[in-house]
Amino acid sequence: MKLRAIIKKVDDWWIGWLVDIPGVNAQERTKKKLLESLRIGAEDMLSAEVSPLPGTQIEMIEISLPA
Repeated sequence: MKLRAIIKKVDDWWIGWLVDIPGVNAQERTKKKLLESLRIGAEDMLSAEVSPLPGTQIEMIEISLPA
């Protein structure tokens, strides 16, 4: 799976966030470390346990990615 990241260098820091998973963002001293932190954040977010609220249920959906 590939995810889109917006990244930029600000002074001595690299900052970035994932377009496809809101809430995953990072700040690191190198671009390489930033991309690794974003990857780990995405894995953590996608593997997090989610408990449905009373009266709701969780369903899995499948999407086709654009070419």
